[in-house]
Amino acid sequence: MTIPSDTPSLLADLHQHICARLGPAIEDLFLERVVVGIFFTGVKLNNGHGGMSATPIKSVPYAVCCPSSAMALPSSGKLRGKPVTQALEDLYRPQDMRRALAIATLNALAETLWLRDGPPQDAVLSHGDAFQQIPMHPGDRVVLVGAFPPFMRELRKRGVEFKVLELDPATLKPDEMPYYAPADSAAAVIPWANILISTGTTLINGSVDDLLALVAPGAQVALIGPTATLAAQPYARHGVTLIGGTRVRQPDPLLDLLAEGGSGYHFFEKTVERVTLHLPQAPLEASQFQSGIRLHER
Repeated sequence: MTIPSDTPSLLADLHQHICARLGPAIEDLFLERVVVGIFFTGVKLNNGHGGMSATPIKSVPYAVCCPSSAMALPSSGKLRGKPVTQALEDLYRPQDMRRALAIATLNALAETLWLRDGPPQDAVLSHGDAFQQIPMHPGDRVVLVGAFPPFMRELRKRGVEFKVLELDPATLKPDEMPYYAPADSAAAVIPWANILISTGTTLINGSVDDLLALVAPGAQVALIGPTATLAAQPYARHGVTLIGGTRVRQPDPLLDLLAEGGSGYHFFEKTVERVTLHLPQAPLEASQFQSGIRLHER
C-alpha cells in the first residue's frame, strides 16, 4: 500500500514516521504475544518490547460468537509470528478491533525507537498523569471528546467552562447533562473552545482528523491515553500540542493482567509508565510532511 505524501491522516502519518525511522530493521520484527483484554489490547514483539491500545469492545457487533462478530476481530490463532508490517496494514481496515491491535503494534514500535534513540528531541518530556499537566486558567473554554468521568470531575473542580461531546447521552449522570453536547454538534462546539481534550480512542474510531480540522487557531489540543502513539513530529504537523501516552516497561506481566480483565488501576506506574510530550504550539508547515513511503501492498 502507498501512504499519501501530501497531507496524510494523523494515523497514516504516525505509521509513516515510525517505519521511516526504523528503516530495514522493521522487516525482522513480528508479533510474539497478543492479548485482547476487556479494556485494553496489548502486544509483545519478538524484540521483547510491548505496546498497548484501548479495546473498542462496543464496536463488536452484538459481542457474541457469530460470523458478524468474528469478522470484526483479529485473526485469533494466527497472530503469533505475524510480521509487524502485515499487522500494521489493519491501520487502514474498517474494523475498529483490528485497528486497535495495529495501533498497539505501532506503539510497541514506538517503544522500540525510544529504547534505541531516547525520547523525541523535538518535545519536552514529563511524567505522570497528562491531564494534570494541561494548562488551564479561569475563562478557558474546554471541549472534552467523550464522557470520561475522571476528566469531567477534574474539569468541574477547576471551575472552567466546558462541554462534553458524546455519542451516547446515557453515559452521563443527571448532574453532568448540563455539559453534554451531541457528537453531531462538533462543528459548532469545537471552534468555541481554546482547549480540546480527546482520548486516543479517536485514533481507533477514525474521528481524530475531522475533530482536529475544527480546532480554532491557537487552541491547545491534548490527545491522552494508552492508545496515543509516542512520536512527536506527526502530532505537531496536525496541530496537537500535548500527547499523554504510555510506555510498556514490563510486557509479559502487563499482558497477564490484561488477560485477567485488568484496567489502568492495575498497571499504571507498575508495569506501565505514563509520560507526556509537550509540543510546540504552532504546527509545522504542510511542506514539512515527510515524503510518501511505499509500504507493503495489501
